[in-house]
Amino acid sequence: MVWLGIARLALLVLPFQSVARHLGEPMAPKDAMDRITPSESDPARAALAREIGSAVTRAAAAAPFRAVCLQQAVAASLMLRRRGLSSVIHFGVATGGGPEKSMEAHAWLDAAGAEVTGYPISPRFTEIACFV
Repeated sequence: MVWLGIARLALLVLPFQSVARHLGEPMAPKDAMDRITPSESDPARAALAREIGSAVTRAAAAAPFRAVCLQQAVAASLMLRRRGLSSVIHFGVATGGGPEKSMEAHAWLDAAGAEVTGYPISPRFTEIACFV
């Protein structure tokens, strides 16, 4: 819950560019998975990543504030980094099909070959950026 609160506060009061400096290196989606080393994809690390994702998801549901996909991905990424595990935060957008053509954004996180937060991802979303 604490990491969710930190992520929410940072995203509310700081420009995204300032927060992004702490998320990792920005890169094209096609290059991101090449940056994760095979040694980080062992079953124990994947289980840890899933456990952290589950804890973040449960905390977000119980939080007394709104903790959406971006806050969850940032919090889980920070928790993984403290444990020496690399992760990839993905950003995607989807355009509404209605006359307003509104845009919807989504963030999700992968680590150690595991889906951590933000899953399942609707096929409507197109990945536009990520941080490793």
